[in-house]
Amino acid sequence: MPSKRNQHVVPREDGWAVRGEGNSRDTRRFETQGDAIRVARRIARNQKGELFVHGRDGRIRERRSYGNDPYPASG
Repeated sequence: MPSKRNQHVVPREDGWAVRGEGNSRDTRRFETQGDAIRVARRIARNQKGELFVHGRDGRIRERRSYGNDPYPASG
């Protein structure tokens, strides 16, 4: 079952969105991917989840773990 603690930065027609995994609605929308990543990173850190950054094609291009991962990502 997906963790709602995980955050995804996903493309939208008018910019980028942060969406919690398993949620039916975006948490917030942004004009730039960088702004979306900053907010999603903060949420993932606070909730000890993971951050998934998707490219314009929708494919995951970056993944960061902020939980109790035995191999945590730096950053």
